Parts: sequence; structure tokens; C-alpha cells
Amino acid sequence: MIRNPWQQVVASLEAEHVPFVFGMPGNAKHFYDQLYDSETVKSVLVRHETSGAFMAMAYARVSGQVGVCYGCPGPGVANLVPGILEAYSGCVPVLALSVRAPQSTEGMGAFQETDHLGMMRPITKWAVTVEKPERTGWTIRRAMQIAQTGKPGPVYVEIPADVALTDVDMPPYVPSDHGVRPAPDPDRVEQLRQLIDSADRPVMVCGGGAVSSRAFEQVRTLAERAGIPVLATPAGRGIMPEDHELFCGSVGLYRTGLPKAVYQGADLLITVGSRMEEFQSAAFSFFPEGAKFAQIDIDPFEIGRNWVPDLAIHGDARLTLQALDELLSQQPITVDSTRLDSLKTDRRAALDEAVHYNDSDDPGGPVRPSNIVRQINEVFGRNTITVLENGASDLWAYYWPHHQVFETGNLVPPAEQTAMGLGVCGAIGAKLARPDAYVVNTTGDGAFQMGMHELPTAVDEQAPVTWVVFNDGALGWPNWTQHGALGGREIATKFGATFDFVAIAQGAGCHAERVECTQDLAAALERARDANDRGVPAVVDVAIDPSDRHPGFIEFHSVR
Repeated sequence: MIRNPWQQVVASLEAEHVPFVFGMPGNAKHFYDQLYDSETVKSVLVRHETSGAFMAMAYARVSGQVGVCYGCPGPGVANLVPGILEAYSGCVPVLALSVRAPQSTEGMGAFQETDHLGMMRPITKWAVTVEKPERTGWTIRRAMQIAQTGKPGPVYVEIPADVALTDVDMPPYVPSDHGVRPAPDPDRVEQLRQLIDSADRPVMVCGGGAVSSRAFEQVRTLAERAGIPVLATPAGRGIMPEDHELFCGSVGLYRTGLPKAVYQGADLLITVGSRMEEFQSAAFSFFPEGAKFAQIDIDPFEIGRNWVPDLAIHGDARLTLQALDELLSQQPITVDSTRLDSLKTDRRAALDEAVHYNDSDDPGGPVRPSNIVRQINEVFGRNTITVLENGASDLWAYYWPHHQVFETGNLVPPAEQTAMGLGVCGAIGAKLARPDAYVVNTTGDGAFQMGMHELPTAVDEQAPVTWVVFNDGALGWPNWTQHGALGGREIATKFGATFDFVAIAQGAGCHAERVECTQDLAAALERARDANDRGVPAVVDVAIDPSDRHPGFIEFHSVR
């Protein structure tokens, strides 16, 4: 069929069942003119290219499919960098597209001529220029394959402007194979069964790799069969419903009392798809004393990268846990019922403590962030996707059981780069991936200011998200460390002049209101939820008590 490369790109995206492209057009002749004729691929017009990359990342995390974004040459591609960097750090499959200066004038200082590949190569699995038009379909298929095979991640494809408009006889497009997964070494799976059988207090920590693998059923089944408590990194949350009797919270910076006790008391630590980076391991200092360590990861580069495992298994998380569960079904182990009974008692105590944590709050007093995350659970219910930022106050949404994820896959976290604004913008991508679910973004006022320009995008796309702003008038985390580490040498962390978030949100067509005392919080969240039910995005701007810090937050900084 006679096509130019952009027509082939659109046909390729259609064949790959890609529903959205997040970005903004530039030259009218390129990509978007061809996208205009597509009946299945919809363009989502963002207000900033970085937002498009953030939305593509969140869409990919929730849907399990590749998210696609587009940036114009030069500054447009540069603006994609924070989102692609975050996707690379978080191992999320994203395809970034752009057009490049023409081959005919390459090196002559053409308009917006830039070394895009130089920007993208360090933060993608593959970055490539389509040099010949007939290679377009092969390149897109290859990019989609690379993004989803092995450790997932972003890829970048660009087409020179003159090549992109050249008509050629295009070869038929062959869709990528999404099902390629490495299976584990059976001998090592047997060794892991033996380690579990000989352990008294095994613990499983699931990271983002377990979620990427969609190992939801396998984690739950294995945990139940072997009686293993499950902990999660932020990227691993949503691997199982957090009201399950074997889920015991998060690790590292994000742990509360019960997770700390379960983790530190383990005599066998099994990590599934997690690098256990600095925030998950407190600069690699949180390790259960005397415990054996088994590491499961799809990427051989990650094996032994931080802690050296007693047993390493290279394999896909879902296939590895499935193989282990099948082995345990054939060779059952004895489950310590006394330990499980004790764990149930401890979980009930932890849940009860969280429920009553804010009982003494003054109804007319300032709102504690711990209360906000609790109320979000109660008001929005089980089928809610929480999209996180990473500030000192909204960090409460990381702390189980103050906040819980009740359905598998219903959490979008930032990765280790924690680019501010990712959650604010990404919430729209999450909603487009799962229109049946409520989507709530928890964000500080600093991060909200980096993404609030996308409120009209949510209105345009009929994506009713609720943004809950934890507003302390500051960059809360840096401000806290200035006081804690620098003895109060406060500089450039408090906002003087600031925005009226309610007025801005209402001007964009959203429901919005301000909450200044505890007694008004639940009703405001209910009105936001009701607005979402009507198809209207909502902003709840909450004046918070900035002194509400979880003990785990303070402990982490004392050892880091």
C-alpha cells in the first residue's frame, strides 16, 4: 500500500490497539494530519508536552499497555524528558514520537534542529531515527516490542521531516508480540521452595515488577498457600487488595508499626520485581538481621545490584510465582497457624489504631493529612485509583493502613525520580485508562502548581478526576529538612504570593472548594465525588496542619 511514514505510524498504532496519543501538534503536515483520519486512535491535547508524557506513563501503569506521547522537535522533545525519565526509572512502557529536522538540511542549523537522540538515549530502552520511509512499520513494531519485553520501559522514535512525507510502497504491518516472558530455572524454583519450607518467618516484598507482570492472582495464591505475609514498595502497592488478611503494608520510608515488625522479624526475605532502592531500604540499611535473601527479577542487571541474594531467580514475576505455587501444590509445606493467628490479631490492632488515629482532632481545627487520606477511602470507596505525588504531607497516602488500595492495580505512584506534577497530570491518563473507576490525586500545593494547567484537559476529555490539594503554603519536604537538618535555616521553601486554586479550577470548568477545618472535610469530598458522578472534574483545596508527620517519615530521615 502506498503511504507516507506518518500514515504508517497511525496504521501501526491502530493495529496495536493504541487508543490515545497524548501531546500537542506542531507543523500541520506531520502526524496529526494523519491522526485526523483515524477512527480508533484519539488525540488528547495537553497544555504542556511534559504532561503528555506523564499521562502516557499513568495510562500505561493502569492499563498494562504501552502509553503513547508526542512532542514537537526541539523544545517539545526536551519537554518530554521529565516524563520519559520517570517512565524509565519506573520501568513503564511508553512510546514517545517526534519529527526531526530534514535529512536534506541536517547539520545546517535548521529550525528547531536538535540532537533528540542525545537527550533520549540515556533515559530510554531504545532511541532511533527512521532513516528510510519503508522502515517505518518495522521501527514501530520493534519499539513496541522493546517497550514491553523483559523489563518494561520507554522508547523513542523520530522521523526526519522530509522522510516523513515521502510516499512509498509500505510493507504490511505485523503487530508486536506482547506475550514474551522469560520463565525461571526450575532448579532454582525448587531451591526457593526449600528455603520457604525451612523458614519460620518468610516475608514477600512486591515491587513494581510484580504489578507490571500482572502477577495479582499469583501473589495472592502463593501467599495463601504458603502463609507468607506480603509487603509492598510504593510501586508494588495494588498487587493485592490491602484489606486482605496477609497484606501487611509498605517498606522503607513508607512503613508503619506492623510492617516494620513483620519485615524486621523475617528470617527469609523474598523480593519480587523490586530493586529495593534508597527509599525502600533506607539507603540499603533496612535489612532483616540474619535473614536469608531470595531475589526474583526479570532483569539480570538487577540481580545482586544492592543486596547480594542467597538465591537469585531470573524470570518474569508471574511465571516464577506460578511455578513456585504449582510446586507447593505438589509438595505442600507446613504453614505456621500460630504465626498467622498472631498476624491477624496484629492487623486488627493496626487497623483499629488507624481508624481512631484522628479521634482527638478538633472539628473546628486545622485538617491533618492523615485524616484526609482516611476520608478519601471512606468517601470514594473500593473502586478508586489513587494517583500519588511525593510531598511531605500527601505522603500520608503511602502509609498503610491510614490509606488503603482495595482493588488490584488501583494505584499510580511516581518512580524514584518523583517528578513533581506527574500525579496531577497522570490522573487524567489513569481516568482515560479506567473510566469505570474513581480517580483521586493526592498532591501538595507545590506539585499541584506544576500540573494545574491540565485541569482544562480533564474537562475537554470528560475525565472527571478529583484532585485533593494538601496545602501548607510551602514546599513541605524541603522546608521540614531545613528545620530538622539545618536548624531552621529556611530559604526558598515558603510561598509568599500564591494562586487561588478554587478560582482557577472553577475558571477551567471544574467543581472546586476550599476546606479550612476538619468538620468540613468529609462533606467537601462527597461533593467532589458527586461532581465526578456528573462527569465534572473536581478540586478540593485543603488547608492542612503541616506538623502532621508520620513517625516512619521521621525515622527514615534519622538513618538516611
